[in-house]
Amino acid sequence: MEKIAPQTTRIDLEYLGYPKVIAACLLEADGNVALVDPGPTSAVATLRRKLDELGLGVKGLDTILLTHIHLDHAGATGTLVKENPRIRVYVHERGAPHMIEPARLLDSARRLYGDQMERLWGEFLPVPAANVNALAGGERLSLGGRQLDVAYTPGHASHHVSYFDSATGLAFIGDTAGIRIANGQTILPITPPPDIDPQSWAKSWELIQARRPERLFLTHFGAADRVGEHLAELRERLEEWSVAVRDSLKDGEDDAQRAAEFAQQVTSKLMRQLSENDAKRYARGAGLELCWYGLARYWRKRGVN
Repeated sequence: MEKIAPQTTRIDLEYLGYPKVIAACLLEADGNVALVDPGPTSAVATLRRKLDELGLGVKGLDTILLTHIHLDHAGATGTLVKENPRIRVYVHERGAPHMIEPARLLDSARRLYGDQMERLWGEFLPVPAANVNALAGGERLSLGGRQLDVAYTPGHASHHVSYFDSATGLAFIGDTAGIRIANGQTILPITPPPDIDPQSWAKSWELIQARRPERLFLTHFGAADRVGEHLAELRERLEEWSVAVRDSLKDGEDDAQRAAEFAQQVTSKLMRQLSENDAKRYARGAGLELCWYGLARYWRKRGVN
């Protein structure tokens, strides 16, 4: 755990035993304790232990703020609400129905992860409708003495929101700003199916930049500075990946081969830039083969085959 700003603590969920893959963030204020993106249920034991170490426990939580409903961000929400039924859950209005009734979300995830679902993510319990607060973007949330502005930031997901804390200069942006481990030099987009949209994503980056946050809090992994440079690098990398995936659709290989080759090419480049352990950490965090499938889906919807 690390204090990254006053009353703001990064929690490493040590996903599947690996450090610096998935981070949650605890926000404390007078009369409210909020958790941004609690992570998957497969990591909830670690989260529970660290909340206990902070003297809070799950019972000390008042609010969960979800940037989006992908399983690595939101999977533990229903489990936490079951343990503490007074928790309020904030989520974009497009994601809210799937938190209440997650069957379609889980069916979609099973198509991606198959028989690895339980090992990777654990169970995804529904959240009672009475606990869910739907967001459209543009709201200002008052959490005790702390105020967060909500912005709709699609691109990575059509139901993605970001939370801006002017008091600390932090923006909690989920996957909108990609993966950058421990404020390192390497920055990658995260582009899994089903609704990657580079055009919407670019507009979300412009919105984030216009708000001039001092730092970004990335689920993968931690607080990142040099916001303008970060977003510029991310834009360049997404364009590079997008072109590579589009061009790969023109060859005669099947999708599994294309995805594997894309992942290998990106990993090889990472190996030249980073240590072997760090390169593997980026590859694991981004899910590179799924990144190919997400961009391929985008291009095929636009008639590229």
